[in-house]
Amino acid sequence: MHGPNRVPASLRFMPAKLASFKMAIDFSPLLPGTRPIELRYQDGGRGAPMVLLHGGWGYGFYPHDDAIAKLDRRFVIPDRTGYGGSPHIAELPPKFHVAAAIETEKLLDALGIGRSVLWGHSDGAVIATILALRDPERYDGIIVEAIHLDREKPRSRDFFLQMMNDPDAFGERVTRKLAAEHGEDYWRTIIRAGGRAWRDIALTPNEDFYEHRLQEQRVPMLVVHGADDPRTEPGELDRNRREVPTARIEMIEGGGHSPHSNRATAGQVTKIVDGFLASLSGSSTPAGGGVR
Repeated sequence: MHGPNRVPASLRFMPAKLASFKMAIDFSPLLPGTRPIELRYQDGGRGAPMVLLHGGWGYGFYPHDDAIAKLDRRFVIPDRTGYGGSPHIAELPPKFHVAAAIETEKLLDALGIGRSVLWGHSDGAVIATILALRDPERYDGIIVEAIHLDREKPRSRDFFLQMMNDPDAFGERVTRKLAAEHGEDYWRTIIRAGGRAWRDIALTPNEDFYEHRLQEQRVPMLVVHGADDPRTEPGELDRNRREVPTARIEMIEGGGHSPHSNRATAGQVTKIVDGFLASLSGSSTPAGGGVR
């Protein structure tokens, strides 16, 4: 698949040794009328916890198989409300990234996870950054991959309209994977909801995902970004460089929208992430010893 509205193939490795669980939280602003809410999450590995926050198509489309296979970490992978094995929703609420951050905090509290490292992809990268701004003492570091900074994305307009109006047009390979994760009778609902949410985000370009507080971000930050990410506007990362000058930015040639799951770049990303983890003062992984 090629072009700005085509979706690159996800990387297929041997299945990771993760187990699935359910955990109840008292409520989620993603589904405010339901109390309590039972969220599905995956958990496995060893070492200090790393929480993986998926993008708008769910975790299964862009899995972190290479990193899970090689890094000495405990991986916790929640399905946000609306995705995978968590409760279904018809619409994403306004400011859904903030709502998802609050839900994530509640889940980590329920799981007894104190300090952790966050690795967010796409929408998950926005959520990770919001989490770090809300409670910087809670996180040893954040990895943001394919982060969104601009709200109005002209190059992605047709992509979001296709999500809204004709998600089957992404092709059988894509739709089969989405159906396998979210359910044959439901996957179109959440994909259309995501398209509508991003259409509405584009209508409010002067608002800000980070409430104009990005310059306050002080948790150690690694930015991983595909040099040819079709969801990124020209110059979009300049804001990150300007407002978070301490962030380490790694541009991945050929990485597309998901360098961590692209066959050609996954190993490179894992090595970069391992080096970042070793640099963190709160990391339990010795320098140079994190990749198996």
